[in-house]
Amino acid sequence: MKDPEKSGLTPERYTITAALPYTNGPVHIGHLAGVYIPADIYSRYLRMNNKDVAFVCGSDEHGVPITLKAKKEGVTPQQVVDKYHAIIKQSFKDFGISFDNYSRTSAKIHHKTASEFFKKLYDNGKFIEETSEQLYDEEAKQFLADRFVIGTCPKCGNEESYGDQCEKCGTSHNATDLINPKSAITGNVPTLKETKHWYLPLNEYQEWLKEWILVGHKNDWKTNVLGQVKSWTDDGLKPRAVTRDLDWGIPVPVEGAEGKVLYVWFDAPIGYISSTKEWAERVGKDWEPYWKDKETKMVHFIGKDNIVFHCIIFPAMLKAEGSYILPENVPANEFLNLEGDKISTSKNWAVWLHEYLEEFPGKQDVLRYVLTANAPETKDNDFTWKDFQARNNNELVAIFGNFINRVVVLTNKYYTGVIPEAGALSQTDQETLKKLAEYPGIISSSIERYRFREALSELMNLARLGNKYLADEEPWKKIKTDPERVKTIMNVALQIATGLSILSEPFLPFTSSKLKGILNIGSNQVKNTWNDVASNDVLIPSGHQIDKPELLFAKIEDEEVQKQIDKLEATKLENKEVVVEPQKETISFDDFTKLDIRIGTIIKAEKIAKTKKLLKIKVDVGFDTRIIVSGIAESFKPEEVIGQKVTVLVNLAPRKLRGVESQGMILMSETPDGKLTFIEPEKDSVKNGESVS
Repeated sequence: MKDPEKSGLTPERYTITAALPYTNGPVHIGHLAGVYIPADIYSRYLRMNNKDVAFVCGSDEHGVPITLKAKKEGVTPQQVVDKYHAIIKQSFKDFGISFDNYSRTSAKIHHKTASEFFKKLYDNGKFIEETSEQLYDEEAKQFLADRFVIGTCPKCGNEESYGDQCEKCGTSHNATDLINPKSAITGNVPTLKETKHWYLPLNEYQEWLKEWILVGHKNDWKTNVLGQVKSWTDDGLKPRAVTRDLDWGIPVPVEGAEGKVLYVWFDAPIGYISSTKEWAERVGKDWEPYWKDKETKMVHFIGKDNIVFHCIIFPAMLKAEGSYILPENVPANEFLNLEGDKISTSKNWAVWLHEYLEEFPGKQDVLRYVLTANAPETKDNDFTWKDFQARNNNELVAIFGNFINRVVVLTNKYYTGVIPEAGALSQTDQETLKKLAEYPGIISSSIERYRFREALSELMNLARLGNKYLADEEPWKKIKTDPERVKTIMNVALQIATGLSILSEPFLPFTSSKLKGILNIGSNQVKNTWNDVASNDVLIPSGHQIDKPELLFAKIEDEEVQKQIDKLEATKLENKEVVVEPQKETISFDDFTKLDIRIGTIIKAEKIAKTKKLLKIKVDVGFDTRIIVSGIAESFKPEEVIGQKVTVLVNLAPRKLRGVESQGMILMSETPDGKLTFIEPEKDSVKNGESVS
């Protein structure tokens, strides 16, 4: 199926979907860079070109991870999804993601839509019904759906693979394929028990999928998408279950399916359809053309971990149903890492959107800019706080912000904010305005090919054009010798500033709005569209009054960035694996009774000369005082340990260390990063010399 635009036809409308975020946690920068910012740029751009757009999304609220989190937190699954749905929806709103509708899969309209979709396929004989043996937890008295099972991956040997997919090697499998499976609920080894489920026979759609994607879209879909589709189809597609034995989800709407729900991968993409229905009902439109009219262009924005669902499974579902259109493109992005490590929600190794918005108020566009400039469009990329700071200070502040500030300051200084009339245009003026008029087409070309990094780079090139023009023309010098020429220079510079206010909107919506406010445009008096920048000789007229100067961007200081780096370092320490030493050789009870361990108090301490680690410590152990040499000088200063209660092995054979005879050993514990802690009695009432047994 060809893209209508590529055959010279303009779509009547656009349906834009962004992957449904899973509501077992908030949204982080990896989600933004991979899915939501590209989708928002594309949707905003289309609206600015007067296209009919339905940009839909919603919270994905079913599945095993939700029930696991609920069990862990001692709440209901509904409470979990309500909490995170609210956080995610508000974060998207505050960040400027311009969904036409943001719904949720626990909504009634979604349950109804998904149930009807399943029922139509069921009634038309599109499913295979099979009874098979599934893993069952006898203690929990329930079947173990994919994420309720952990075991060894049969392909790579990862001992913590889930029942549906190994997160280490990416291989999909069934829970029964795992080696040494265990229940994630009780830790028990599960048994096998018969259960009935319905399967979508993907193998029946294999040749059609290969023809549609690998042949029909070989020139316009991303290589990572084509590669995954080819890999799956080369391996041979197999029937995939669309139902699960679970009590959280959409009940399977057929007889004999009590206690079963629709598998989350089946109901989640239908969430795009139900969200569109919800939107259409609210605004008084018919939803069906956005999903069933061939003059509609549909685009799915996803991350690479969702390629199989959006390019194999969901299209097969739509094909089986029979009345829906298929996506024209699925521009999947790769992953964004954080400070050199893979983003991990379970380990809190992430920059959460709601926390960023609290810690960097008013800087939504800084993050939008950095994540777009560094988007993982063709390979995994890395986000670092130092790069975040550098791009803000060296690009947004020094290039974009600097140009606008100079233009507005000089206009207010020379003309009290009234735009001067241009005189005769020099060749440089004409060439500069000609380049300005070319930028809408240049940026459009990149956006329409889903090259958002490239498009943003071209926007910044327009700001560079403005800076170069001012630097070359030097109005601050010519104002003294040729004030009439300066009027033309400033008029041209203000045309560029106005062009930036319009073309920046898809990328930097808050900045665009602020700049339009400074330029006092966007009203009925001065209102421009995307195409006006390309076709109008004058974007902002002479005689128009602009506002006072206001900085678009502020420098980000080292302290602000260091605070975020320190926050991540603290997370890294919390996540550091504790390497537990293996048990030493077994001793007899008689061996243990030979150890004489007493409570003592340090009464004197000093460093041993020419050593880094050794302290000479005098300890009162009740029945005597003795000298002990201890390797704790890198963790404690001598004055810090005086008066410290300690536990001492007193009958250890004396040993000379650096000329000092040590008469015992102070017992310590050590963390993985080498931090030492005294083993001391809990109560102060314990006296020196009392035994530990």
